[in-house]
Amino acid sequence: MNTTPKILQFDIMGDERGWLCVANGAKQIPFDIKRVYWIYGTEPGVARGKHAHHKLSQVLVCVSGSVDIYCEWGDKSETFTLSNANTGLLLNGLCWHEMRNFSPDAVLLVMASDYYDESDYVRDYNEFKRLNNDKGC
Repeated sequence: MNTTPKILQFDIMGDERGWLCVANGAKQIPFDIKRVYWIYGTEPGVARGKHAHHKLSQVLVCVSGSVDIYCEWGDKSETFTLSNANTGLLLNGLCWHEMRNFSPDAVLLVMASDYYDESDYVRDYNEFKRLNNDKGC
């Protein structure tokens, strides 16, 4: 599984009535969506996430406001700013991620490839680094 985060662009349509963004299942989301959740009301200075997954794939979309997503995979790291409702960030498997700098109006929508499974989470950063080293990353 390629753990490199990837920016996705969704279709946007609109006119004087407003805007509509579309994320078409198999055409734009590279997995069957089994769970959808959203994060909102995050207080200033609070970071969320701080974990990786063994297998789970996710697409994160900031449907309102903005949020920074710090990602670390292999020996690389990058911070992605999500601030457009038609832009998503694809995360696959062993990619440490932290959501930071939520704007007061931020709503972060997450589409996941599987149901919640605590055993898929890697919550300890040192364990994440060990797993990366074991994979030759």
